[in-house]
Amino acid sequence: MWVQRVIELTGWEPLGICVDWAAIEGELGVPLPSDYKELYEAFGGGVFSDSVYFLGRDEGSVFDFLTQWRVWLSVDQDGELGSVSAVDPHAIYAPGGKGLVPWGSTEWADGYFWLIDAERPGDHPVLARPEDGVWRRYDMSTSEFLYRVLTDADFQPFGIAQYNLGTTFKPGSGDPFDGQPF
Repeated sequence: MWVQRVIELTGWEPLGICVDWAAIEGELGVPLPSDYKELYEAFGGGVFSDSVYFLGRDEGSVFDFLTQWRVWLSVDQDGELGSVSAVDPHAIYAPGGKGLVPWGSTEWADGYFWLIDAERPGDHPVLARPEDGVWRRYDMSTSEFLYRVLTDADFQPFGIAQYNLGTTFKPGSGDPFDGQPF
């Protein structure tokens, strides 16, 4: 239902991307949210309303879900950087554990993640952090969260409707000079 609302909102023609979910989820060690998979297959990776970055599939690495997760994980586990995590007080999810998996962000440095716990597969609350650094938990689907970000000006601090940016989607180009989502 929410995925269809996002598609209708943007006027997007779903791409119907064929995805090897067994390989992706095998690498993660947990299933991903079913509505995220629908969004991924419909949109790939790219930018909503010129400001909300969505990780899906991209020919390059900018909007590629697995590439971005691997980068976050390698940085989070790099002992030379100390024990502080970029997602403190959390950690980036490592297979078999508990932590955050990034799926989106904004040009204002907001970050969108799932809290993943290998012992609770199928449970995917959205954890979001605006530029003020205060984490907020949302027990809703990825697509509902995205829809509310795009349409609900009162969905603060994340709603962007008050900026009148329109409700568009532009697929990622894979060009690293187009800007990094994180």
